[in-house]
Amino acid sequence: MSRIGNNPVSIPKDVKVNYKDSLVTATGPKGSQSVKIHPDMVVKVQETEIVIERPSDDKLYRSLHGTTRQIIHNAVMGVNEGFSKELEIRGVGYQASMQGKRLLLQLGYSHDIFFDIPEGITVTTDRTAVKVEGIDKQLVGAVSAKIRSFRKPEPYKGKGVRYKDEFVRTKQGKTVGGA
Repeated sequence: MSRIGNNPVSIPKDVKVNYKDSLVTATGPKGSQSVKIHPDMVVKVQETEIVIERPSDDKLYRSLHGTTRQIIHNAVMGVNEGFSKELEIRGVGYQASMQGKRLLLQLGYSHDIFFDIPEGITVTTDRTAVKVEGIDKQLVGAVSAKIRSFRKPEPYKGKGVRYKDEFVRTKQGKTVGGA
């Protein structure tokens, strides 16, 4: 029994959802997004909700049931509200700025890092804060993780790029002592 898969996906009133040939298309105020799902999964689009059913209790369909429901839910929520992740940059001289469609990161290396923003993603910066927004949850998370990977927070001083509200455990470091 799938707890997530059995929950219907509610459709907000300003979102339109179409299902044809294993392709679910959601259109809303933020844009349009199409999601390809497994052709054997049964999707029933009603006026106010979407119900996802599996054809049998095989292991494959049980594993796809909740995943399919959540992917459709993320598409519907993305075109209605959108998704965002916030990153913060800590360190002396570390900063970020936008140059057209490129993100310029100065993270203590001998060179600046230029990151090209993919289509469908909006990035806003405020020196030490970076906000990544878009309608595709997977793409927002991937871009945020890529930006964080340029200089992960180190455990001694906590310098680097981290998610907002991310806790980084700091280590004590070396101590000088005579034996």
